[in-house]
Parts: sequence; structure tokens; C-alpha cells
Amino acid sequence: MQCPECGSSHTRKNGKMRGKQNHICVACGRQFIDVYTAPKGYSDEIKATCLKMYVNGMGFRGIERVTGVHHTTVITWVRQVGEHLPDAYDPQTTPEVGELDELETFVRSKKQNLAVDSG
Repeated sequence: MQCPECGSSHTRKNGKMRGKQNHICVACGRQFIDVYTAPKGYSDEIKATCLKMYVNGMGFRGIERVTGVHHTTVITWVRQVGEHLPDAYDPQTTPEVGELDELETFVRSKKQNLAVDSG
């Protein structure tokens, strides 16, 4: 086993961390493990699916239940994409066309029906 820092082969075992054997170089004092594997990430398809679900109105925890991707990971992806979006459009003139929601509300006074028992 060689030290990745100085190349020395004079190393010793230095305990275990998260199930992996640690080694320490006697020459330079660098601590290292045998084989380093980078953490696995999600594919671009899963990221795109989660972002599409968010854009279509699905909540973060709902996306987590469907895809199995943690909701804070989805929030991070949304923030990363949001940083690349342009700022909101600020028109200099008032638009000629407007859009109204189709929701109507009816407000009236509530009448109380009191049944009097003369029994």
C-alpha cells in the first residue's frame, strides 16, 4: 500500500471509520483509505422527472413518496435550476391583455333558522 500524498510504502493501519479500514503514512502523517469510491448520485432522468412533477404542482413530500428521492434533495435541485432562470420580466408599459381566474365567490348573510318548541 502506498501513500497517495508522498508515495511512501511505510504505512500502518489506523482504525476503521464507517466500515472502511483507515491507514496512516508514517513518513508524512497523511490518513487515507484503501479504495475511494465517489458517492452515487441520481441520474439526469430522475432529476428531470422530479422537477417536472414540481412544475406541475406536486409538493416536495409527494415527490418523495412517488420517486423515493428525499424532499430536501428535490428542494436543492429546484434552487439550482432557479439560479439559472432570468429575472422576472418588468414591462415599461401596462399590458393590454389581462387574465382572470375562473373562481367565483358568493358572499351573503347567514340566516339562522331557530325552531321554537312550544311543547
